[in-house]
Amino acid sequence: MNDVISTILNHRSIRHFEDKPLSEEQIKTLVSCAQSAATSSYIQAYSIIGVKDQETKKKLAELVGSQPYVENNGHFFVFCADLYRHMLIGEEEGKNVLSSIESTEKFMVALIDAALAAQNTAIAAESMGLGICYIGGIRNNLNEVQKLLKTPERVIPLFGMAIGYPSKITDQKPRLPFEHIYHEEVYQQDTEVYLDQIRGYDQVISDYYNNRTKGKRKDRWSEQITNMLEKQSRMYMREFVQKNKLDLQ
Repeated sequence: MNDVISTILNHRSIRHFEDKPLSEEQIKTLVSCAQSAATSSYIQAYSIIGVKDQETKKKLAELVGSQPYVENNGHFFVFCADLYRHMLIGEEEGKNVLSSIESTEKFMVALIDAALAAQNTAIAAESMGLGICYIGGIRNNLNEVQKLLKTPERVIPLFGMAIGYPSKITDQKPRLPFEHIYHEEVYQQDTEVYLDQIRGYDQVISDYYNNRTKGKRKDRWSEQITNMLEKQSRMYMREFVQKNKLDLQ
C-alpha cells in the first residue's frame, strides 16, 4: 500500500481546527491539484471561491445552519458549477452555445467537474497533514449565499469545504460493505441478499455509535437515513437552478 492509498483510506471529516490560516502557497497548491482533476471534454465547468474574510465566514456559517467549523478553519473553499465563462466565449466567438449550456447534460457535466476537482483538493489537503470537511449546507440558503459571494448567472455554489490543521480527530465511520457497493458485470438484484447486507451494516453502525457515545446513541444506518429522507429539504433547488439559466431542457 502506498502513501496515496493510505491517505485516501484514512479519510474522516474534521470539524475542529487550530486557529492557523493556510499559507498562500498551500492555497495555490490545493487549487492546482483541483485543476489537475479530470474534466469532461476539457470543458472545465467549475470555479472555486476561497473565503478568508472572517466576517464572510461568519455569515456563511449562519447560512449553512450554524456550523462553527465553517467560521473557524484555516481556509474555506466554495465549489461552484460554472457555465458563465462558456456563455461569454460563445458570445466572443459568435457561436450559439446557449442551447447546449442550458441542457441537463451540461449541467451534469458542471456538477461532476466540480465534484472531481473537490475530491482532488480533499486528497491533496489530507496528504499535507490537513483536515477537511465538506459542507453541503451551502445549499440551505443559496439565494443568500449567491448574494454574499456575488456569483453571476449560470454559476451555482454547490458545496463548501473547510480545510485546516486538525485540533481534534474523530473516529472513522464504517462504510457500506464492499460487496454491497461493488457489482460484477451487472447490478445484482437479489433483494434478500441486498437487504441482509444492509442489516449487517446496520448492526456495525449501531455498535459504532454505541461505543463512540458510551451508550447515548445506538441508531442504525437505515434508521438514520430514512429519518433524514422522510423530511423534505431544499425542495426549491429545481426552481433555483432554472432561475440561474442552467438545466432548462
